[in-house]
Amino acid sequence: MSDSARTNAPASWEVPPLATRIVTERLVLRPLRTGDVAEMRRALRTNAAHLRPWSVAAGPGEDPASLASVSRAVVQHRREWKRGHTFVLVITPREDENRVIGRIALGGVLRGAFQNAYLGYWIDQDLQGRGMMTEAVRATTAFAFSGAGLHRVQAAVMPRNGGSLRVLEKAGYRREGLAERYLSIAGQWEDHVLFAMTSEERIVADQPPRAPVGR
Repeated sequence: MSDSARTNAPASWEVPPLATRIVTERLVLRPLRTGDVAEMRRALRTNAAHLRPWSVAAGPGEDPASLASVSRAVVQHRREWKRGHTFVLVITPREDENRVIGRIALGGVLRGAFQNAYLGYWIDQDLQGRGMMTEAVRATTAFAFSGAGLHRVQAAVMPRNGGSLRVLEKAGYRREGLAERYLSIAGQWEDHVLFAMTSEERIVADQPPRAPVGR
């Protein structure tokens, strides 16, 4: 993909500020801050076993939750946000915005004729099944089409990850098919179900139902 395809955003679009704050009924989504390193490490360590089956395997001797790894990631995510290439948001409860309970990201942003990003997310293992992840996905998708000026968001989920499949279905994403041996996860090439939503679909989903027309 050429640089022009990556940078040719809509004329009216500007990179959202790092002060972006997305508020939902129960959550606040916001970009990572340098002061989040310790809390992000705690969240990653607490959920290490929960996330391992669905994550890219770390390299030999690498610890994704180490001080050095998390510090580098925070700096990189903030730099990529300012460039408009990736939008990583931490998920926090409204009552405590310093407590990280998950993460959601619009990654691999491509502009030009595509205007697309790839959605990825996780939430604390103790908070699954409460609809919070669906709430965060809906809010992030709305941000993708408005704040980030994108036309399409897509996601890929392993067929056995039932919880994640349900999140996307409840959030209104459309199944596009099965990609065989799509990504190497935990050291194995895994099939993934592909989902997507475009801005037109989001607009239709947000419209109130029409009243029946009498004859």
